[in-house]
Amino acid sequence: MKKDLRIIFMGTPEFAIPSLKILIENDFKVVAVVTALDKPRGRGRKLSPSPVKAYAVKNNIPVLQPPNLKDQDFIQTLKSFEANLQIVVAFRMLPEVVWSMPEYGTINLHASLLPDYRGAAPINWVLINGEKKTGLTTFFIKKEIDTGNILLKEEVDILPEDDAGSLHDNLMVLGGNLVLKTVKAVQTGDFAAMMQEDSSDLKKAPKIFRDMCEIKWNKSGEEIKNFVRGLSPFPGAWTILNGKMYKIFKVHQKPGRTQNELIGNISTDSRSYLNIFCSNGVISILELQPEGKKRMKIEEFFRGNQI
Repeated sequence: MKKDLRIIFMGTPEFAIPSLKILIENDFKVVAVVTALDKPRGRGRKLSPSPVKAYAVKNNIPVLQPPNLKDQDFIQTLKSFEANLQIVVAFRMLPEVVWSMPEYGTINLHASLLPDYRGAAPINWVLINGEKKTGLTTFFIKKEIDTGNILLKEEVDILPEDDAGSLHDNLMVLGGNLVLKTVKAVQTGDFAAMMQEDSSDLKKAPKIFRDMCEIKWNKSGEEIKNFVRGLSPFPGAWTILNGKMYKIFKVHQKPGRTQNELIGNISTDSRSYLNIFCSNGVISILELQPEGKKRMKIEEFFRGNQI
């Protein structure tokens, strides 16, 4: 027998849109959306809604934007919708009073094959670590972050040309499909939630800060290439060249380096190539962004700049 679901959806960025959209298109009753506060964006710093809020408003879904998820007025408002299931996609950590509220639990979509890559930046870290596969997991939220019982998983191949942007877009679409399958399984009761294993050997995906994004040229070519693609286009790997900071978005790895070539040294014709020596070869910079300027291919860069 199918359950009569009343769903509250929680999410903020574009990554969450396909999951919300597919629920609405399949006639699930999304009674409210919880998302982040409007933020100043663009040159005019005008307050703008999150992508999830914009989509919800367009589809006449009530929107809640609590500054504090423990606020009693927000808790009472949330209860008033009488939801029996909550779906969380790319939102912040929930207090127990919120995630424990609905009868059928609160389900989270995570962009990795749990239990590996728990944390805020799984898409970046699987690429930085040179993984060949990743995936998506839906699970019931519990107190410890990303540790709840698993509902469904879907494995995804990481292509050699993938960077964080392309992998994000692929997982974003596939994530919507997995959320739909999960909600249908909860609706019919046709699922078996599995406990996650816990081990000190599990790979982690902590939040990435700017100082973590500096390229270390004493690493191998493969490590540097994976580091750059794992941070492209956001937040962006960076390096200092002749006293100026550059974000590096795309590189090509070339093997071979003589002992006379010092790690970090630059080789360039100032027209078509910019090479930097690493521990076991050369990294050729293909796309970069000087501080305060736009992203550009190396040939375009050299038409108006020099290293």
